[in-house]
Amino acid sequence: MNFFEQELKKIMAGSAILKEQKYVGRSCYGAIGEDLRARIEFVTLGTCDHYAGLKTTIFNRKEGVVDSVVLRFTDIWGKPKVNNPNFRDGVNPHIWTNSGKSEWYVFQPVSKDYQKLAGSVENYLSVFQDMDMTLARQENAMQMRT
Repeated sequence: MNFFEQELKKIMAGSAILKEQKYVGRSCYGAIGEDLRARIEFVTLGTCDHYAGLKTTIFNRKEGVVDSVVLRFTDIWGKPKVNNPNFRDGVNPHIWTNSGKSEWYVFQPVSKDYQKLAGSVENYLSVFQDMDMTLARQENAMQMRT
């Protein structure tokens, strides 16, 4: 399991919504409902090899992309203070890849940070989980009428 897969597992392994999780490269895939799937992936936001957020894409396995959102680490964690004199005002959290090795740059998230990030992803996923359940109920109601 590569660094990105390990980090995604720290974030998504406890998900109550994302089922049948698969970790591939910089992405985590899973089922939200009968036809809805999600892909959560680390993304760069303008700087090569600086992964500063998670992009979550919801797609219908029969019809394609439904929606997506980018969750920036700075929007979730702010600009955390670190014990490094070069970053007196804190650091914008990101993973960087240098010489083929990927790691968190200066700031290292702890359990509560991963939980906060997971909560943001779960909040987004829950919108579509409800949609999939509603669609299933509507389909069942239509079948019962015929």
